[in-house]
Amino acid sequence: MSDRRTYADRANYLKQAVATRRKALRKQLIEYKGGQCVLCSYDKCIAALDLHHVDARTKDFGISSGCLTRSWDKVKSEADKCVLVCANCHREIHAGRVQLPIVISE
Repeated sequence: MSDRRTYADRANYLKQAVATRRKALRKQLIEYKGGQCVLCSYDKCIAALDLHHVDARTKDFGISSGCLTRSWDKVKSEADKCVLVCANCHREIHAGRVQLPIVISE
């Protein structure tokens, strides 16, 4: 019996490679942005940290969905338009309950 890869094997390999790249890129971005929420300093779980675009009009692509195929320089450039916030603070920003300090926004 020959040891040949199948289409399903290749598809599973690609899914795993994408998941691995996404996790590594996310970790790299969070470290680049300081590793904690700029509002409350939360840093316990990186899955609970989000990048929030300070000015949505400058947004070229969504960090969470659009950065997978882009270079680190392009992803970093987009991240420079964002602040790192925890999920709770992010939801409160969008609900209008919290505002970013002017120092952070500029």
